[in-house]
Amino acid sequence: MVPPFHDRKTTAMPALCRDCLTQFDAGRRCPGCGSPRTVAHPEIYALSIAHMDCDAFYASVEKRDDPSLADKPVIIGGGRRGVVSTACYVARIRGVRSAMPMFQALKLCPDAVIIRPRMEAYVEASRAIRAMMEEMTPAIQPLSLDEAFLDLSGTQKLHGAPPAVMLARLIKRMRDELGLTGSVGLSHNKFLAKVASDLDKPRGFSVIGRADTEGFLRDKPVRLIWGVGEAGQAALDKAGIRTFSDLLRWDREALTARFGAMGERLWHLARGEDHRRVSAHDPIKSISNETTFHTDTNDPDLLDGHLWRMAEKVADRAKAKRMAGRVVTLKLKRANHSSLTRQVALRDATQMADTIYRKARGLFDQVGDEGPYRLLGCGLSHLCPEEEADLSGDLLDPDAVRRSEAERATDKIREKFGKGAIVKGRALR
Repeated sequence: MVPPFHDRKTTAMPALCRDCLTQFDAGRRCPGCGSPRTVAHPEIYALSIAHMDCDAFYASVEKRDDPSLADKPVIIGGGRRGVVSTACYVARIRGVRSAMPMFQALKLCPDAVIIRPRMEAYVEASRAIRAMMEEMTPAIQPLSLDEAFLDLSGTQKLHGAPPAVMLARLIKRMRDELGLTGSVGLSHNKFLAKVASDLDKPRGFSVIGRADTEGFLRDKPVRLIWGVGEAGQAALDKAGIRTFSDLLRWDREALTARFGAMGERLWHLARGEDHRRVSAHDPIKSISNETTFHTDTNDPDLLDGHLWRMAEKVADRAKAKRMAGRVVTLKLKRANHSSLTRQVALRDATQMADTIYRKARGLFDQVGDEGPYRLLGCGLSHLCPEEEADLSGDLLDPDAVRRSEAERATDKIREKFGKGAIVKGRALR
């Protein structure tokens, strides 16, 4: 049981045990269970905006499902020509990072265990975590499968505990019930909550209060600002802006004149101000899947097989999210790294693998023989609710309805007996 929250008007530092959830006045160890895993801050019970980020999520799921991997460096990604999706902390200590080319990662960590992504397992784990979050608050803004913002304002009466305690309870439940860990950032806005969640990974719980915001940010690099890419960073460097102190020397008008809308945002963030709400309704813009080949290829059967499997994965994700899309996209990258992107708009939105594949295959045929290719991708965009999908059928393809019904039946069989219960012939190519 969590001890009841009480009004702390003493000069002692309020603290929380992350293992047994005891609230106490700060000391080196929890007086309830003796654990050193405590977090203390003057405002810990007054803050309600949080960012939760799972620790090396894909790799952690793989280690949970295969305990023999526990102490080994694990990299999730494609073959030698691919890139790293994520890496466990054992591999990260060796210098492996997300989005790093696989050949480079293997130079740094030649004994790594390479595992191709199992999206269905990661989606299942993500849904379980999301369900735990929904028991705490409806104000959840997912950023990906493994991270989300939460607004727990006004939930203390409902749960009988302040937001900090509920967040510690969430992480404890993730560990005990799902075998996964996460890191929490707690603050008074989204920007600082996300910054805080990165301060003490893995298994961190960091707090940035209102009173210490200015002092915390002053000498920090501006690369802490989420969403400022390489081009934005280069522009800031050119202007001599490398730290938040540099930003504070610019007035609002000068920043806006130099950087436009980003300048206005920078002026506020330099002062630790972020007025964005935690929105549970930010729309998903697209669903896609791509693969980088071990060796460049022009093999039509190999490419066709990959295209079908990608269409299936895109369709599965769309169905899981109860979404459909009105635009199918084909992405190709040649051996010289030049890219080709083609799109086709559909008369009706779809979430069917058969339709996505046929449209993507048509786009591929239009491109012609411009390979060999090192990367192939397929996507669905201009998303809408699944209720708006496949409403009128295809008058030019009378068999489309039959194929759609067969796909729905296949989905039900796979849901009951597993993904391998039915496999299309083209998927074996």
